[in-house]
Amino acid sequence: MNTPDHLLYTEEHEWADYKDDVVVIGITDYAQSQLGDVIFIELPDVGDEINLGDAFGEIEAVKTVSELFAPISGTITEVNEALDDSPEKVNSDPFDEGWLIKVTPSNPEEKDELMNFLSYEEFVS
Repeated sequence: MNTPDHLLYTEEHEWADYKDDVVVIGITDYAQSQLGDVIFIELPDVGDEINLGDAFGEIEAVKTVSELFAPISGTITEVNEALDDSPEKVNSDPFDEGWLIKVTPSNPEEKDELMNFLSYEEFVS
């Protein structure tokens, strides 16, 4: 299991990468491995507001359909449109080409509720 140490994680297996005033969000390597081959992803629209813990989309794999949960609150500034044609990027590269959305956070304190990589590895083991 690949768990980059610069990211923060949720119990729902999303990751958050804080970069200045934007947060990049995706699903973890563990999550994609449990889902199996991803065949479709439904993402929100740019400009949509998301709230911590709320579902913001769905990911469909051969095995199952799962909701995606917001690790933070904020406004969607970008969605990974490449996943429309190539959802399998979530499987092959969940931390780079397989990112899902970018968000401008509205509540910076929510960052403190996320797990670091060591806590997340302990959580999934």
